[in-house]
Amino acid sequence: MFYFSRLLVLAILRINSGKPKPALVFFNIDREPIFKMSEKKTALVVSAHAADFVWRAGGAIALHQAKGYEVTVACLSYGERGESAKLWKKGGYSLEQVKKARRVEAENAAKALDVHDIKFFDLGDYPLEMDREAKFRLVDLIRKVQPNFMMSHSQYDPYNTDHSYATAVTMECRMIAQAWGHNPGEKVLSAPQLYLFEPHQTEQMGWKPDVFLDISEVWEKKRAAIECMQGQEHLWNFYTNVAQNRGNHFRRNSGGMSGGRPAQYAEGFQSIYPRTVDELT
Repeated sequence: MFYFSRLLVLAILRINSGKPKPALVFFNIDREPIFKMSEKKTALVVSAHAADFVWRAGGAIALHQAKGYEVTVACLSYGERGESAKLWKKGGYSLEQVKKARRVEAENAAKALDVHDIKFFDLGDYPLEMDREAKFRLVDLIRKVQPNFMMSHSQYDPYNTDHSYATAVTMECRMIAQAWGHNPGEKVLSAPQLYLFEPHQTEQMGWKPDVFLDISEVWEKKRAAIECMQGQEHLWNFYTNVAQNRGNHFRRNSGGMSGGRPAQYAEGFQSIYPRTVDELT
């Protein structure tokens, strides 16, 4: 048990990649460090439409929430025009009613995944477009979250240009968030990795995964979130099959018949930026 009258508590600044991070460190009476309170870890997922984060990164979200991360999801649109065919086919819906329905679905899915926070930009879809003001809104969110890593779509998608556009804007806003001259005095962004989650037809999008994440322990949460997306029920089993196939790829690449981990479900990601490491593993 620690008796705080016998401790010196110092708040220090740790410099990492040009960004000071506060850390609370406890020392004993001889100024020997005892322990340091861990820093909050965060992640930001930029989703072109209200359902994209569920199909493509739901497992990663739930898993990192379980590990203590605070994961924020930014939905740039509701997918009200192009990704709500089931509702439009029923008839009797206005645009605002479709948006409301998709928002409720996304909020329920976020709850199923234990998402820390979900933001709706309501920028419209098909096409998704962002002016300077909207981009700066995303920059503000990036700086507020200060993510350890980010996620968005593949860089190319000939079937849905909203997806690739969202990623291009995400990369642009990441760059702006790193600029010391943008809103001087604010905390600038470090250099979080950007992971591109799996598109619907990988071979057409030029998407090549270099990371497989075992999501077996949170699969039930992802499936529950998938089933919240009533407007796109035709995709439920498709993305279940994708997760099973990626589970097979995880097993093969973690050792295969030589002792690979028996992952049942996984998600694949393509990283954009080089990793900086102290040793190779």
